[in-house]
Amino acid sequence: MATTVLVMIDGLDPEYLEVCPAPNLRRFATDGFHVTAGGMMPSVTNVNNTSMVTGHYPAQHGIVSNYWLDRRAGIEQYVESGEFITSDTIFDLCRRNGGRSLLAASKDKLRRLLGTGANLAFSSEQPTEQAVSAAGEPPHIYSADVNGWTIEAARRALLDEHYDLAFIATTDYAMHMHGPRHPESARHLKILDDALGRLYNDVPDVQILITADHGMSDKRRMLHLPAILARHNIASQAVPVIKDLYVVHHSNLGGCIYVHLEDPAATQDAIGVLRETDGVENAFGRDDAAQRFSLMPERLGDILVTADSDVVFGDPAEVSLPPGLRSHGSAHETSVPIIGYGGDFGGFEFRENRDLGRYVSQRVLA
Repeated sequence: MATTVLVMIDGLDPEYLEVCPAPNLRRFATDGFHVTAGGMMPSVTNVNNTSMVTGHYPAQHGIVSNYWLDRRAGIEQYVESGEFITSDTIFDLCRRNGGRSLLAASKDKLRRLLGTGANLAFSSEQPTEQAVSAAGEPPHIYSADVNGWTIEAARRALLDEHYDLAFIATTDYAMHMHGPRHPESARHLKILDDALGRLYNDVPDVQILITADHGMSDKRRMLHLPAILARHNIASQAVPVIKDLYVVHHSNLGGCIYVHLEDPAATQDAIGVLRETDGVENAFGRDDAAQRFSLMPERLGDILVTADSDVVFGDPAEVSLPPGLRSHGSAHETSVPIIGYGGDFGGFEFRENRDLGRYVSQRVLA
């Protein structure tokens, strides 16, 4: 029986494939297909990975950030549990069809968020005994080597037992630390490329689809939006869309943020101020943002703000802009590659990373 493997290479900006040696990925792209596609907004991990494993936009699956303010409950919390997802995943569909599925992730937050319906789900931070026995002790999460471990552990699991579907998710630590032309990026891409080559060559009757959740940009400026609005007598709270527990990656600084106003009646005035602010690309009220980016409106702030390509949003009382910061979240990090190899992809149009889940739902598990 065939196995479909989806690989999410976190932070794989298309430029990495242009400049880093990756012979297996190039073979997959040349002999299969390769397109530059779009990701979801905001361009952060949870939003895009959930779209990949559901095939839906955030308006349907409900994940609109890594972190959110639940105004009804009056609490801020990390979005790292499957209870936040409001639609079925491909793991749920696979199980209902009598199939078996696997999720292997470098970051444990993706195991917790996405892995509920999978028959087997593990991460480098919460590995199974079998994964450790097969692939060794996982490298540290803040390393380039951890992604090789994750793919190798998934390969061994696929050789030990049959799974109809596998989703492999890496971490973007290396992309946050190094641009495409840095020697460490070439080493990291070689780790990924070698591991994916072994997986494809060793797992019988496999088709593979590879994409990313978002790209990556160099960031040189930081804006604190509540301070800017306060100068116009507008009280607000800004909640980082990118915020998660992996602060070494990005210091919780990204190019998209939700602004909650003390008085929602001031929304249009606040939007006007923000749109005139140097470094702000655009600002949208809740309903406009939901329609424009296919987001679930009840989980947004009063305003969604996007940044210029070199700008992140943050509070200087909490964090300083790190030198050489590379991050994402804005519309400038939505270009991602999609590569497919070993399967019949004819007649199916891949235009967005969520189309991997749509392909599985409509072609593999239909």
